[in-house]
Amino acid sequence: MKKKIFFLLLTILLFIYLLWLGYHLLSFKTYRPPPKSFLSEVVGAYHLHSKYSDGRKNVEKIIKIAAGSALDFIILTDHGSPNYECLQSQGWKEGLLVLAGSELSVSRGHLVGLAFDEPSRPFSQNAEEAAKQIRRLKGFSIIAHPFSKAQWSWGKSVPYQGMEIISGDSMLKKNFLSSLPYLPALLLMPEYALIKMIDPPQQNLIKWDELNNDHSLYGYFSLDAHLLYKPLLSLLRLHLLLEKPLPPDFQTARREVFDALRKGKFYCAIEAAAEARGFRFWAKKREETSPMGKTLLLDSPVTLLVRAPFPFAKEIHLVHNGKTILRSHKRRMTFQTEQPGTYRVEVYLKEKTPLNKKAPWIISNPIFLREEKK
Repeated sequence: MKKKIFFLLLTILLFIYLLWLGYHLLSFKTYRPPPKSFLSEVVGAYHLHSKYSDGRKNVEKIIKIAAGSALDFIILTDHGSPNYECLQSQGWKEGLLVLAGSELSVSRGHLVGLAFDEPSRPFSQNAEEAAKQIRRLKGFSIIAHPFSKAQWSWGKSVPYQGMEIISGDSMLKKNFLSSLPYLPALLLMPEYALIKMIDPPQQNLIKWDELNNDHSLYGYFSLDAHLLYKPLLSLLRLHLLLEKPLPPDFQTARREVFDALRKGKFYCAIEAAAEARGFRFWAKKREETSPMGKTLLLDSPVTLLVRAPFPFAKEIHLVHNGKTILRSHKRRMTFQTEQPGTYRVEVYLKEKTPLNKKAPWIISNPIFLREEKK
């Protein structure tokens, strides 16, 4: 009799659980603005690993998955010093721009190098020296997952050009147990399960704002994909603002994408929660217009402008030196300032979404207003 009661209760609980999970999955949707043409906006995914290091799929399979994911480019970052096989996989393939760099294991943690000319000898294992070598080879460096896995040890100021704000692989490992109730969704609707695993990246944002007081540093949403390539490719994306669409010539297209990243002319989005194409953040001083990533001399008032042309509910935050100074639910925001510092934008979804309400859906790169040195 007790066994029958136990199995009856277990069946009821399982039924209730399936109803609960089914409700959440059926009510989930990715918010999409009306289709518009933004020819100068190029969308891609950064930080993927293949079988050239510790990824589960070979480059050809990753490219095939990415080519079917409405992406313009991907950036492979296999481990190495550098990883020559990964670098040789670059090119236009299946209509997709395939770029590559290398993730280096250095004295302070992991450092991604991009856009560098192939070195004649391995990069140094000293973080500062490796960054200098990458720069001498016309490349730039990004601090990878600074507060997870191989945690970055912060030393003297070195002009690394970027820092990862959200890391897909880190969030999977950190939140696996706490997300157990949603794990069946990985088979049915993996984007939903992955969105539920995203924590507000407060520690990363605080450190990013602190470092930007010293020198310009750009923020990245990083897949760090070793498996689950398809859902991760739809989860976290970079939106680059170019003068025109990518050209068919590979070397020119490669240079334009890496130049936009090097200069901070891009923003990051949790794309599976809502499509972000069309967001803009720029500055105007007198008649001069400047995009994200730009440093302006504060010798006259500067107007900061935000466009978030989305029909669904959202909240725009204008952040100055790490503190929110203005909020808006409108599609446009304008703010005039004469205060120096680092200005960036965060956008939060206010619709029903599995995304944590404290996790920003969009993060812009900063505009820097600097006073003239005396």
